[in-house]
Amino acid sequence: MAEESLRIRRFEEIPSSVEFASRIESKNVPAVFNGCVKNWKAFSLWNPSNGGLDYLLERVGSSIVEAMLSRSAPVFYGDIRSHERVPLPFSTFIGYCNEHIQKSGRDLGVSFESEEHDLAGCDTKKVRLLLGDAPQQIYLAQVPIMSLENEERVQLETLREDIQTPAFLDAKELAAINLWMNNAQARSSTHYDPHHNLLCVVSGCKQDISILTLSSWDKLLPTSVVLWPPSASPFLYPMPLYGEASNHSAVALENPDLSIHPRAEQSVEYSQKVMLYEGDALFIPEGW
Repeated sequence: MAEESLRIRRFEEIPSSVEFASRIESKNVPAVFNGCVKNWKAFSLWNPSNGGLDYLLERVGSSIVEAMLSRSAPVFYGDIRSHERVPLPFSTFIGYCNEHIQKSGRDLGVSFESEEHDLAGCDTKKVRLLLGDAPQQIYLAQVPIMSLENEERVQLETLREDIQTPAFLDAKELAAINLWMNNAQARSSTHYDPHHNLLCVVSGCKQDISILTLSSWDKLLPTSVVLWPPSASPFLYPMPLYGEASNHSAVALENPDLSIHPRAEQSVEYSQKVMLYEGDALFIPEGW
């Protein structure tokens, strides 16, 4: 069991910026804020059950985004050897969302018509590969809506107006806002970030970590996020520092090999699982 000082708290009321700094951020422990983003335009406009896919198609369907293609899906690993990134029209990805909805047999009231797009600037061979593969092998991971460090990489800037900064972050300067979007079964390898994050669930369920999250297109399923404190790092076997994914765990999510990573068995003692629903936000401190 995690130490009492490291237990994750849940807040029914959104704190002020002063309360956040003194009661939450200073303790360096994750916190859940119930209903934190329900007042966002994105919460209603992006929701697939309310025609959100049509809305996104109209607003940013012509944008070219960088998609992750992984043969290990539905598990997505950060190691460059496990995936490749390819440019893809956002409208194509929305088409996959629609296809998933149709196959699931759920009537979410969403309509979609395929459109032809000029693939200039795309690697057409890889795009055809994407088009021929199952949608669950494609994942929109960390697509920039806003970035102070690299404005040229921002691909979905138009969506920024649908997002309102939570009141407790009024005194902060956001470094980036990213969109993560995937089907409900997708999972990402355990990792930490060298900065604070606020994971916001706009729609569906989420098993990943980011500043802004729109994930899945299944309704009413809670998000499951497993968190470890920085002190548990030895049990999670971080990847080598000289690699691309040095902030990721080397332990396989599916059937971990304890003969290779024997300490991983002890990691369970340090883990905490939090459940998030649409509209909730999770503060994830640096290093968790």
